Amino acid sequence: MNICVVIPTFNESNSIGELVSDIRKLGLAVLVVDDGSSDNTAKIAADSGAVVITNAINKGKGASLIKGFNYCLEQNFDAVITMDGDGQHLPKDLPLFIREAEAKDSPMLVGNRMEQVKEMPLIRILTNKFMSWLISKICHQRIYDSQCGFRLINKDLLRRMELTSSKYEIESEMLVRASRLGFKIKSIPITTVYRGEKSSINPVSDTIRFIRFIIREIF
Repeated sequence: MNICVVIPTFNESNSIGELVSDIRKLGLAVLVVDDGSSDNTAKIAADSGAVVITNAINKGKGASLIKGFNYCLEQNFDAVITMDGDGQHLPKDLPLFIREAEAKDSPMLVGNRMEQVKEMPLIRILTNKFMSWLISKICHQRIYDSQCGFRLINKDLLRRMELTSSKYEIESEMLVRASRLGFKIKSIPITTVYRGEKSSINPVSDTIRFIRFIIREIF
């Protein structure tokens, strides 16, 4: 299975080099979409073995992922795996996605951090549970961790999804689009990693954007 790992980044110079190197050791291609970083993220990623696409200005996680997906479709990869660049997704979990995809031809696999919540802040646990419940209702199937960005999507589904979200609501949009196309979404337990990092999600603007997305999808 020819897979490319797509990593959207913004000022991740402290973690991106080790992350790319560890993924490359597994024999996987890596594409880093650098979203207008002001540090050396792009150079470090390239030096570590990744193909790097850069946005001249910060456009958002959704816009970066869409750009990465288009590249992977052009290069005819069988599937993409998306990971965050801040170290919260571990390369050692990548084989879990690959084995499941190869064995059952699953079109979308989503990481599930909710089986190991000891290190997760309480507010994040409650938020994840609520949002996952809401997205599950819209999708008419159980999704345990709807906001987890560690995912595998095969090329057939990727071609059919028409994604438009430029910011963090891309995580939810992918699930809704796949469900409405009739695809089953499977959850994969992954390692939960929290080291006290400050979330880049704006609690006001991103919450408003998510609510608007939900209202649009429902009505």
